[in-house]
Amino acid sequence: MIDRRHIGHEFPPFSSIIEAGRVRLFCQAIGETALIHVDARAARQAGYRNIVAPLTFPAAVAMDNPSPRRIIDLMEVDIAWILHGEEHYDCLRPICVGDEITTGLKIIDIYDKKDGALEFVLTELDMRNQFEERVCKIRRSLIVRRPRTAVPAEN
Repeated sequence: MIDRRHIGHEFPPFSSIIEAGRVRLFCQAIGETALIHVDARAARQAGYRNIVAPLTFPAAVAMDNPSPRRIIDLMEVDIAWILHGEEHYDCLRPICVGDEITTGLKIIDIYDKKDGALEFVLTELDMRNQFEERVCKIRRSLIVRRPRTAVPAEN
């Protein structure tokens, strides 16, 4: 069982500078063609400070974590038993080119189902820009499958 004392654990935050080239490549990858995502003038005319990242871009910012295995390492779980559960994004403000996004990561709950065969680790990523404005909150769940103990065969 994963130690429930990890609930509330906060990891050191990490920062990301949002660059135009990265936003452009992200847009190409997802097929986004709106000018506000690639042209600063179009973005400013639409009321943004600069080129605005697509709403799904916080997923890329989350990958800037310098220690992506930190949750797994803390819980001392074999990565072979981990599944990615659900994700929920609350996009609260636009992320623009030039922004410095600081991301905090916290374990908010740990619980089990199926008599402990599945353990769920819920995390929250809190993203804030250089103005200390929350731009996105991401809730994720990791599922840890527990190996079933082998039952000896009867003769």
